[in-house]
Amino acid sequence: MKKTLIITSLLAFAALNVPTASADDISLRVCEYVSVNDKTRLRSFLKNKKLKVRTIFSKVQCNGKNLLIFAAENQSLDTGEFLIGKLPKKTVKANLADITKLSAHLAEDAKERIE
Repeated sequence: MKKTLIITSLLAFAALNVPTASADDISLRVCEYVSVNDKTRLRSFLKNKKLKVRTIFSKVQCNGKNLLIFAAENQSLDTGEFLIGKLPKKTVKANLADITKLSAHLAEDAKERIE
């Protein structure tokens, strides 16, 4: 009986002490990886946190801009292409005008994605 109680208590304690990623931490990391054009680390981070670009896109803002506009503004071509490929066509189309103003390369990718 004591062993069961001790094991249960230890498991409950371990479950309570699991570090969780806050929304601010996730936003900070995603924005950091987009700004330095590190697609590999962005993909790895999202996979480790079990997140998808589609689910975080509307929630994450970098300097007050969405991820696509932020990538275009920073000339983060690899991460921008990655984002364009993962987002719904409707979302890409809605941001096409702003992307075109900031990056011709990403605008071409966005146009290809829409068609």
